[in-house]
Amino acid sequence: MLRYLTAGESHGPALTAIIEGLPAHLPIDITLINHELWRRQQGHGRGFRMKIESDEVEFLAGLRFGKTLGSPLSFRIANRDYNNWGPRMSPTGNPPEDLNRVTKPRPGHADLAAALKYDYSDIRDALERASARNTATIVAVGAIARQLLAVFNIQLFSHIVQIGTEKISPEVLANLNLTEIAQRAEQSPVHTADPEAEQRMVATIDAAKEQGNTVGGIFEIVVTGVPVGLGSYAMPDRRLDGRLAGMLMSIQAIKGVEIGAGFEAARQLGSIVHDAIYYDQPRGFYRTTNGAGGIEGGISNGESIVVRAAMKPIPTLYKPLPSVDMVTKETYLAAIERSDACAAPAAAVVGENAVAWVIAEVFLEKFGGDSIKEIQRNYDSYLMQVKERS
Repeated sequence: MLRYLTAGESHGPALTAIIEGLPAHLPIDITLINHELWRRQQGHGRGFRMKIESDEVEFLAGLRFGKTLGSPLSFRIANRDYNNWGPRMSPTGNPPEDLNRVTKPRPGHADLAAALKYDYSDIRDALERASARNTATIVAVGAIARQLLAVFNIQLFSHIVQIGTEKISPEVLANLNLTEIAQRAEQSPVHTADPEAEQRMVATIDAAKEQGNTVGGIFEIVVTGVPVGLGSYAMPDRRLDGRLAGMLMSIQAIKGVEIGAGFEAARQLGSIVHDAIYYDQPRGFYRTTNGAGGIEGGISNGESIVVRAAMKPIPTLYKPLPSVDMVTKETYLAAIERSDACAAPAAAVVGENAVAWVIAEVFLEKFGGDSIKEIQRNYDSYLMQVKERS
C-alpha cells in the first residue's frame, strides 16, 4: 500500500513528509521534484511570499545514490521565511512577550471553526497548518509519484479553462492536440492554452487586485497512458473517480470537481453523453469520444482521464470582510495574512501532482511489487492478458 504523511506549519522551520510503499530501485530525479515546486510558485496574481520562498527538497531517508531502497522515503522543504518568524514560531521554549496572538478569524478560512474545535486562544495555531503553503509537500509527494508513473509511460498535464468569468474557447482547443495544449499552458502566465483568453484572464486578475479583491478559476487535468482496469466498482472507497474527487477536494480552496463531461452531462441526453464502443483488428476495443473522462463504473477504461476542479477566490482580501474578535466579541475587519490576487494557476499544478499520487496508488494496488522489475513483470503480463481478450 502506498501512503504518505506530511507535517509542518506555514512559518515553521520546515515542511516534512514520509512516503511508505514505494518499490525499490526507482530512480528519483531531484531536479524534477524541484521543478514541480517551482511551477507551484508561478502564475500571474501570486503574492510577495513567492519571492521569499524558493522551494527545494532535501532527502533524509529511503534514498541511496538516487534510487529508492523500498523503505520509507523522507524529505523536508525548508521555510526560508522562518528566519523572520523564529521566536513567534519556535517549536520549543516559551512564547515571547510580543507574540501578538491572532484573535480575529478571517471569513472563508478555517480560523473560527478550528479555534472552536481545538480550543485555541491563538488562531495562529490553526492557520499555520491550514495554510495553502502546505500544498508544497503535496506537490513534492506527487512529483515523486509521477516519476513512478513515467516508468510505465503514464503522463499528466494541467491547464486553466476559466478565471473568474473568462473562459477558454472550445474552438481553440479543438485545433490542438494534447501535447500542444500542455506546451502552451506551460508558457502562459495564467497556465492556459488560449492566447486570447489569456489576455482577458490577466486583465481580470489585475482588476481584482486593483480593487483589493481576489478571483478564482477552474483547471483541467489530463492523464494519458492509463491502462484499463485501475480502480474498482466493488466498494465505494475503491472507485477511482471517488478517490480522485476526494483528493482534489482536499486541496485548499477547491469547491467542486468534475470528471469527463461532468455537470454538462446532466444537461444532455444519454445518447450524447455516453461513449459508443467500437472494435477492429489490431486496435481492439476503442471509442471516438471521451465523455466519461476515462472512467466508467469507478474503473479506468483505457482512455485519457480528464478531471476538472473549481477553486474559489482566495478569502483574504485587501479590503477585508467584517469579522468578530473571539476575545472581546467586537466587530473588526478581518486580518490580512497573504496577498495573492489569484492562485488558480498554482492550484492547477497542485492538483496535477495530487492526481498523480492517486493514479500511483491505484497502479500499485493492481501491479504492486517490492521492486521496479517485479512491477514491470506484473504490468507486462496484465497488458498481454488484456490484448488476448481484445
